Amino acid sequence: MGLPVLGLVLSLALMVGFPIPELLVAGLIFVAAVPVFQRAWAGIVEEHQLNIDFLDALALSAHTLQGHYFAPTFMLNLIEGGEVIRDMTARGTDRASLDLLDCLNQTVRVERGGQEVEISVRAVVPGDHVLVYPGDQIPVDGYLLRGTVVVDQCKLTGESVPVRREVGDEVFASTMVVDGTACILTERTGNETRAGMIVSLMESAPVHDTRVENYAALVANQAVVPTLLIGGAVWGFTGDTQRAIALITLDFGTGIRVSVPTAILSALTYAARNGVFIRSGRAIEMLARVDAVVFDKTGTLTRGQATVTEVRLADGCMDTVAGVLELAATAEQGLTHPVAEAIVRHAREKGIEPGSCESWEYRVGMGVVAVIREREILVGSHRLMAQMGVAVQSFEEAHPEIKTGSYSPVYVAADGILLGVILYRDPLRSETPSVIRELKALGITPYMLSGDVKRVAYAVAAEVGIAPGQVYGEAFPERKVEVVKDIHDQGRVVAFCGDGINDSAALAYADASISFGGATDIARETADVVLMENDLRGLIQAIKVARYTMEVIWQNTLIVAVPNLGALLAGIFFALDPILAIVINNGSAILAELNGLRPLLGPGEALPVLYSHLDQEALMIEEEHLHHQQELHS
Repeated sequence: MGLPVLGLVLSLALMVGFPIPELLVAGLIFVAAVPVFQRAWAGIVEEHQLNIDFLDALALSAHTLQGHYFAPTFMLNLIEGGEVIRDMTARGTDRASLDLLDCLNQTVRVERGGQEVEISVRAVVPGDHVLVYPGDQIPVDGYLLRGTVVVDQCKLTGESVPVRREVGDEVFASTMVVDGTACILTERTGNETRAGMIVSLMESAPVHDTRVENYAALVANQAVVPTLLIGGAVWGFTGDTQRAIALITLDFGTGIRVSVPTAILSALTYAARNGVFIRSGRAIEMLARVDAVVFDKTGTLTRGQATVTEVRLADGCMDTVAGVLELAATAEQGLTHPVAEAIVRHAREKGIEPGSCESWEYRVGMGVVAVIREREILVGSHRLMAQMGVAVQSFEEAHPEIKTGSYSPVYVAADGILLGVILYRDPLRSETPSVIRELKALGITPYMLSGDVKRVAYAVAAEVGIAPGQVYGEAFPERKVEVVKDIHDQGRVVAFCGDGINDSAALAYADASISFGGATDIARETADVVLMENDLRGLIQAIKVARYTMEVIWQNTLIVAVPNLGALLAGIFFALDPILAIVINNGSAILAELNGLRPLLGPGEALPVLYSHLDQEALMIEEEHLHHQQELHS
């Protein structure tokens, strides 16, 4: 911008009478216009067409050679200023290379020659026996040779609850060992693992230009040749050079080329101020056209952590709800398992402090056997109850919804008799149902994908208002990509919203991708839109801002096109002064530029207020307190 600005200053100084050599100003204009000439030449050589830059170059040259210096310098500042703003709204089109092994431990323990040795994760080969312990991230895909472990696969498969893996079961790289130790027979390493395949899917996804479509090209380039022909015809019939120059000055591209990026930058600024980071102009364009949003369930529609919802007593149980909860919390308090932590946390929220165990035994993947106040307490799964001979069938028959709802059970028994069941689930985000309703009101169809079993997926979908035909359960990463592609092939513009490693490939394939500020690094870097407040209502904000911005862009197209087209038609039949042509052309560009600032004020309607993370926690605690008060009252 340095030379165009200097040229404008010198041309103004020349107009008010400063003794500046005209040759110096003219030379400066031609040097400053080099980028315009280069783009015009590139259009001829590479695209085989006369583009708007060719018309701009011709108009700049004609005005300068005629001795009119203010018009070309002002035009140059508008043109190059628009290019600078366009580049500010863009990000690099090359996706950063994602190295899967960066998110794994740098060294692993393997058995070689009967000894346990520590080697680099990159030195592991298929056939190695890899040893894993609680808290380890599994570095390979393979099968358990010995041991039993509880594995958190949420970020890879989307399963909201850790799963039990025994000898012969398959485990995957980048998942976390919650409890237990095991020896894994390595089958696949590095980019051959399931997580590596996700990275490969991302890298093979189509990469788009990240800037908004060049509406100047769509509207103005088509008018270049007709404008030249009209200017040449008028000059041929009248012999009036000034009249011909006036006509070729009336281009449609300058105003659009400046006002469109201004509108985009204004929208990006407004969104960022409201906690929504939109990466590019293309993301705004796609969001405005979106008519289908595919959500991952765990961590997106839900909070992504286990929470106790209810404690139910068995018939004939002599203990109270508080008593059963106290026994369960006492037995579970030494575990780092997410469900155990949820039970202990829920007990403390109810004012119940866990006691102490006289003896304690954890059975991996099943639960806890403890002696508390001389009573044998069992807390765990259906399998633990069956193994210890505790009858649960009559309870399940009396409460069939336990196996059909969106929650999962933890059984509590004492001395071989069932006391009750603690129900837990991954609770919905408080804003999820209202967001789904608003999407439908905007004419957007919501879909849901989940790595959970179909029973849980359908139950959650029904709760938030997503139709069964738009729900996909037990969806692994490859399946998520297939679903996004299938919906896109139906003629829809698809947005995908997710936060895990398992969502990254689908995010890359979607027309518009949305993630959260607290998501995994890969998901956050892949997404076009990042909801910095971790609030789904930011998605509604982003869509409304995008639609409003595209309306402004089309308004700008009309603001520029109508006056210039009218002046062009008038110039065919009547003499049009070059100065008047400049005023019309640049005046419409300035009006469009000012109109392009309107997205800074927002879409003109009330948007949902986003709360910070601490505010959300306070609201959740308040909601739970009110719910507890209602329970006590009832």
